[in-house]
Amino acid sequence: MKSILQKLNIEPVNAGACTGPEAWIQDPQGEELVSYNPTTGEPIASVIMATSDTYQRVAGAAHEAFLRWREVPAPKRGQVIRDLGDALREFKEPLGDLVGLEMGKIRAEGHGEVQEMIDICDFSVGLSRQLYGLVIASERPKHRMMEQWHPLGVVGVITAFNFPVAVWSWNAAIAAVCGDPVLWKPSSQVPLSAIAVQHIANRVMADHGLTGIFNLIIGSGRDVGEMMLNDKRLPLISFTGSTHVGRHVSQAVARRFGRAILELGGNNAIVVAEDADLGLAVRAILFGAVGTAGQRCTTTRRIIMQRQIAADLSGRLVEAYKQVPIGDPLEEGTLMGPLVNGSAVEEMFEALEQARKDGGEILVGGKMRPDLGPNFVEPTIVKMPAQTEIVKQETFAPILYLLEYDELEEAIRIHNDVPQGLSSAIFTTNLRTMEAFLSASGSDCGIANVNIGTSGAEIGGAFGGEKETGGGRESGSDAWKAYMRRQTNTINWSTDMPLAQGIRFGD
Repeated sequence: MKSILQKLNIEPVNAGACTGPEAWIQDPQGEELVSYNPTTGEPIASVIMATSDTYQRVAGAAHEAFLRWREVPAPKRGQVIRDLGDALREFKEPLGDLVGLEMGKIRAEGHGEVQEMIDICDFSVGLSRQLYGLVIASERPKHRMMEQWHPLGVVGVITAFNFPVAVWSWNAAIAAVCGDPVLWKPSSQVPLSAIAVQHIANRVMADHGLTGIFNLIIGSGRDVGEMMLNDKRLPLISFTGSTHVGRHVSQAVARRFGRAILELGGNNAIVVAEDADLGLAVRAILFGAVGTAGQRCTTTRRIIMQRQIAADLSGRLVEAYKQVPIGDPLEEGTLMGPLVNGSAVEEMFEALEQARKDGGEILVGGKMRPDLGPNFVEPTIVKMPAQTEIVKQETFAPILYLLEYDELEEAIRIHNDVPQGLSSAIFTTNLRTMEAFLSASGSDCGIANVNIGTSGAEIGGAFGGEKETGGGRESGSDAWKAYMRRQTNTINWSTDMPLAQGIRFGD
């Protein structure tokens, strides 16, 4: 543990908020926050959380930085993100290991999360030269109409425990090239990972003579989070978390006419048709349902399988689940680590108890593993007679519900009959079945895949979902537009003053 922190140059105690290179704030009034190792339940290190006074200092510094940063040409801003990506490459291994230590991800997933940060930096460097507007035909002679995009302001980023560093980068890299500083409040479950990233960002800012572009504030949602939601200096809040909290975020930010990017709950399903390649499907389902111990917003939670192949697919999945190595996420060969804390364990078994009451049958798993540590569980498959209310809820744990269907229309109806709408997939070799799933009357999710699973989205596409998932989009495609303000311009280069729609006034 100490070697990981040393490689990242982290001072593990009394680390407060940060406004720029080496500008760590010691807040004597702040409360202590302890980061625990979910694998052992032991404390890793403690940090001091920010008070209101410290928040005002950090937010004010970020706003002052915006006034300068917005004047820097976008390609020059891209050079900073290029260097951030290079710095992340340098620290990929220890940062990925820290994610595993603090959150419980296996090494491959922790390192993959850092790789995702590197990838979004590469994407954003190219984006810095592609913040295009439009030229629009005007109905008036000798007039040119166009639109351009301007920096928006300080972007508040509130991230969840399950992706301690990657989601920050989705926002921070794109926001920075768009001309927006970032103020980041990480989950209280994983403050050390955020502090490590801030140290890396500090070095990059120092190399460029910058301050206040990347800012970190450690604190609770009740205190620091609420200040961010109500701060008019933050015109955009990007929030990742539960639907329940997201609803509050949406209301609070809208009340002050701010914008919100909401990445909320997912209850993702895979439809498996009778003509599917079952070997391919099993591999995708296993990764999607068991990866990150079921603690991804894109985790596969429901399998909707055609009745003719249900027994075969169920048997294959049960055998695959029996072979999943569970244990210390930093050990080679482990495929599933612990849940993040005891509350997550309790919620999993409350859901399983309700599933039993609803007629569900546990086919494999369904037990705690105290021999491995306080937060270890077995990945679980439950065969359900129908999609009950518990199946429609998102339980952040490795529970996979199996449902059956006869006709494709029934499968799509079951698939869409949940409040969430993030990620979805279908396994089929039939062109018509595929197109039906991808059509307007098919999957109602923001992500719809064919012959790959629900998790593992690439940064090039816009990430997000519909319904109670929040409707936000981050990462690739044109998601950058959320971080800028649009301005329509009309230029009259004639000597006349024609009005639109042919109106005559005062002639």
